[in-house]
Amino acid sequence: MCKSAIILSIFLAIVMINLSECAEKNVRVAISVVAPASTPKEAQLYIAGNHKSAGDWNPGLVKFERKSDSLWSISLELPKGFFFEFKITCGSWNDQAIYIDGEIPPNLQVKVESDTTLYIHPHAWRVSVLAKTIAGTVKYHRGLKGNGLNYDRDLIVWLPPSYETDPEKRYPVLYMHDGQNIIDPATSFIGYDWHVDEVTDSLIRTGKLKEIIVVGIYNTPDRSDEYDDSRLGNSYMKFIIQTVKPLIDSSYRTLPDRNNSSTMGSSMGGLISFLLVWNHPEIFSQAGCVSPAFREPIIRSVEKFTGTDKNIRIYMDNGGVGLETQLQPGCENMLKALQKIGFAPGRNLEWFNDKTAEHNERAWAKRVWRPLTFMYGK
Repeated sequence: MCKSAIILSIFLAIVMINLSECAEKNVRVAISVVAPASTPKEAQLYIAGNHKSAGDWNPGLVKFERKSDSLWSISLELPKGFFFEFKITCGSWNDQAIYIDGEIPPNLQVKVESDTTLYIHPHAWRVSVLAKTIAGTVKYHRGLKGNGLNYDRDLIVWLPPSYETDPEKRYPVLYMHDGQNIIDPATSFIGYDWHVDEVTDSLIRTGKLKEIIVVGIYNTPDRSDEYDDSRLGNSYMKFIIQTVKPLIDSSYRTLPDRNNSSTMGSSMGGLISFLLVWNHPEIFSQAGCVSPAFREPIIRSVEKFTGTDKNIRIYMDNGGVGLETQLQPGCENMLKALQKIGFAPGRNLEWFNDKTAEHNERAWAKRVWRPLTFMYGK
C-alpha cells in the first residue's frame, strides 16, 4: 500500500474509493488498519461505532481480521446515506488508537453514500489506564434493577461543595442519562467525559449556579430502545420515577418536589429527557435536551397537544458538524411545535446552535454550562 496516498489531518489517513454508484439500500464499507510497530503480537483489533454491525460502541465485540503482522481488515454493511462514526481499539477504551501523542482523538467519521474503502494508520495505542480526575465527592449505587428492563445498572452521584459541611441544607437534583460518560473519564466510552463535575463545581463556586446534586444513570446495551418512546423506554422512565428517584430522595438531602427535579441527556438521552418532562410534569419541571434525536411522531404529538399548561421548561441545543446536521431538522421542527402551543424563548424555552460543534462528549463538555445555568442559574 502506498503511504503517500494515506495522508489526512490528525495523522490519520482515510482514502475513500467510490467503487460504484450503488443504488441499494445498504453499501459496503471496507476498513483496513495498518497497526503501529508498538502493537503487541498477541493483540486483537476491534471496531466500535454507532451501528450494530460495529458493535453499538462496544469496544471489544466486533473483531478485525488479521491479514499480516501489521495489516488488519473488516467489511461492514451500512445503510446508504448513514453518517458512520467509529473508533479502533485493542479491546477497551483504555487501548484505543491514537494519532497524536497525548491526545484522545475524536470519533472517526464518514458519510456513507457508496461502497467505500477506508485506510487508517494509528500512531500508537493508549494502553495506560486513565487517572481518575473527579472534582468533588461522588457516591455509587451498584446493580439497580427495574421492572421490565433487561439489564441492571449503576448510578454515580455527585455532591455539591457544601454537602458535607452544611448538614441542614437540602438540594435540587439533576438526573442525567449515559451516566458513565458525564463525570469520570475512566468510564466514559471515548475516554473523555462531559466534565459535569468540574463545570458544575466551578459555576457554584463563582456564584453563577445554585448548588445541586447530579445523578448519573448508566446506560446499558438496550440504550437505543430505553431512550425512545417504546416499551423499554416506558419501563426506563418508570424505573427512574419508581426506583431511582425514591432511592436518591431517601439517601441524600434532596428537595424532592417537581420544581427542584430536572433531567438531561444528549442524542437519544436528549430525547428521553424530553419524554420524561413531557409525560411526567408532576415529577420533573425541566429538561436539558442536548443534541436531541427528535423523531417526527413525537414532534407531531407535541404540535397537536391541546391539554392544560404542563408548566415545564425546556433547553435545546445542537451542533453543526457531521451527525448534528442530520439532527437539525428534528430540532427545528420541535422548536416550531413547542412555540405553536405557547412555549416562548426567554420564558420556558431556550435554543442554542453551535455550527462548529460535533456530536460527541468533547462538544457537550464545552457547552454543558448552558443547560446547567438555564435550569439552575442564579
